[in-house]
Amino acid sequence: MDMICAIQRLAKNIAYLLATCLFLIAQAAQADDLASFLSDIPPSELAPGADAYGPISPETKVAPVLKGRETIAWAFLTSDFVGTTGYSGKPIHVVAAIDDDAVLTGVKLVKHSEPIILIGIPNSKMIALTEGYKGLDLKAEAATGGEAHDLEIISGATVTIMIIDDSLVRAGIKLARALGLGGLAPRLDGGPTREVDRTQDATYDWGTLAGDGSVRRLTLDIGQINSAFAVTGDERAAKRPEPGDPDDTFIDLNIALVSVPSIGKSLLGDAEYANLTEWLEDGEQALLVLGRGVYSFKGSGYVRGGIFDRIQLIQGDNSVRFFDKQQRRLGDLATSDSPSFSELDIFKIPADAEFDPAEPFRLQLLAQRAVGAVEKTFLTFDLGYKLPEHYLVPVVAPVVVNSDTEEAAAKAALLQRIWKDKTVEIGILGMMLLVLTVVFFFQFHATANARVFYWFRISYLSFTLVFLGWYANAQLSVVNLMALAGSLRSGFSWDAFLMDPLVFIQWFAIAAALLFWGRGAYCGWLCPFGALQELLNKAAQALKIPQWTVPWGLHERLWPLKYMIFLGLFGLSMVSMPLAETYAEVEPFKTAIILKFMRDWPFVVFALLLLVAGLFVERFYCRYLCPLGGALAIPARLRMFDWLRRYKECGSPCQTCANECPVQAIHPTGEINPNECVNCLHCQVLYQSENKCLVVIKQLKRRAKTGSADLKMPLGQPPANHPNAKNSPVS
Repeated sequence: MDMICAIQRLAKNIAYLLATCLFLIAQAAQADDLASFLSDIPPSELAPGADAYGPISPETKVAPVLKGRETIAWAFLTSDFVGTTGYSGKPIHVVAAIDDDAVLTGVKLVKHSEPIILIGIPNSKMIALTEGYKGLDLKAEAATGGEAHDLEIISGATVTIMIIDDSLVRAGIKLARALGLGGLAPRLDGGPTREVDRTQDATYDWGTLAGDGSVRRLTLDIGQINSAFAVTGDERAAKRPEPGDPDDTFIDLNIALVSVPSIGKSLLGDAEYANLTEWLEDGEQALLVLGRGVYSFKGSGYVRGGIFDRIQLIQGDNSVRFFDKQQRRLGDLATSDSPSFSELDIFKIPADAEFDPAEPFRLQLLAQRAVGAVEKTFLTFDLGYKLPEHYLVPVVAPVVVNSDTEEAAAKAALLQRIWKDKTVEIGILGMMLLVLTVVFFFQFHATANARVFYWFRISYLSFTLVFLGWYANAQLSVVNLMALAGSLRSGFSWDAFLMDPLVFIQWFAIAAALLFWGRGAYCGWLCPFGALQELLNKAAQALKIPQWTVPWGLHERLWPLKYMIFLGLFGLSMVSMPLAETYAEVEPFKTAIILKFMRDWPFVVFALLLLVAGLFVERFYCRYLCPLGGALAIPARLRMFDWLRRYKECGSPCQTCANECPVQAIHPTGEINPNECVNCLHCQVLYQSENKCLVVIKQLKRRAKTGSADLKMPLGQPPANHPNAKNSPVS
């Protein structure tokens, strides 16, 4: 019975544990939407004096912020309107509220998954900076392209802050336009702010239509046209005036937009309007042009060439000329009080003309006069038209959520801004990589003078620490690799990796360097924390601090630690990226380099302990604990060349290189372990040393005794078939 009870209790505990896990998984799987975040934000924090939220509109994804029953602002989630993908590859969620004057009344950073680079930055600092956008005037931002305010940056979180800034401004302006706040036109991708109210179909007489502007008129008499040609200064035109009485009508031109239902039915009648709607296709409009007088607005050009060359419609930068296929004659007007016209024609405005009936336009009339047998001179007269307001209604513009084209353009603009801001740093990094590449390709010459090379290396490491590390914060991390793996699983995108130019360029360079030289190109020269360790150890040696040599047997068994740490972090990232980022604090890079020891004391103590260990054991952390070094060593096995030169005497009997290797990467038998080598090139300095290398010393002695021709070559560079050559070096 006791065993049965125990089993029952165990089953209950397992069931409880399982239910708890499922609940936590369900909680984690909940969608990050506005409703889930508003439940944790008091209304007064988004709009002063507010006491409630209204229902969230499913179309606009906006919630009214209420004071009593009055809407004083609108709450929105930035990621609902624009892309907010951060350095982590996941959205940065910010809830904000905007009032009638297009001013942000409150801003809250509610959730982000940025990499461990942000761990150590006080959460209060990030929240305070985000909330500092309260009071931002989006009208000014819209007028200046988002540059009406100064961008405040937190060291170590530059990219994150730029994304928050970009998403708040763009999402706020988009919402303000959609709701027509602050006088910002509610445009949808540059579309119309108003449209024709096609529900209106009341009919009016000619007097009413002419009185409210539904029909617009231009009249010119013969006296006016003759005067107009006379003032041009063209004597030939002045000598050929239009015959007739000066008060006679030259042209009486009238236009009306008859594709508007009420105007069309009034002027054309129901039957003719029905014919018109069948003639017009989607997006097309129709203009009625009426004329009388001695001058025809049609002329005869359309008979010969199919084009009406005396009139054209102009709206903004667009102009429309009409062809015979776009014209239909009208027999008579349906209004009983209208004047009689000799020319009544309807012209179709094609859809691809980008004509907006709600915006003003003009019909331009070309008046011509013959000044020779075939030569003519011309004058233009404009008849403006604006559809009366009572025919128009505001466009209720739905908010475009994450339009692919718009987001791609915005993301590209943000990336260009980030890269442009780093132009100088990119140039300096490019020079660093170029110098290092030259040194590696010509390493035999670079290491010929031990003293010169020593100070070159010290200078290079110092520049790496100060510029790449403490100034540019371009310290690479194993988190970058975990983020890459996560991106490959969820759908790869370059965006997150391009957001830090110096880090991206370094990874690109490392990918190439792994094939040529292995992991040492980065670990030995470009890693700021590695440089800090080595420089401190050089100072320790100068101060006569004793150096400890780890016994070879123990040293070999400590090597796997960094690989185990990397594999553990990588496996953990498959389960939970945030958890893996937390445990990646085994890297002291963020403490010592990015945040310059400005962190909570446990992080600082951990980093200092590693650096203190490095005073006695050079590059202690690099040797045994660095997961990034372990990660780089794995693909480095694919390197195509073996650049480091060795003699067959290396290891037996000579142990000079093995004893002096700063990271003990040379086996007692003389082989260099490429997984542990940091390419410091110290062994290549020793390879040519006249004081330490046994082979070179023997060469000197033999040269002194015999002066053999085969020894008349640079010291330390035996030919490939020389008995002292252990392997054929690559030049």
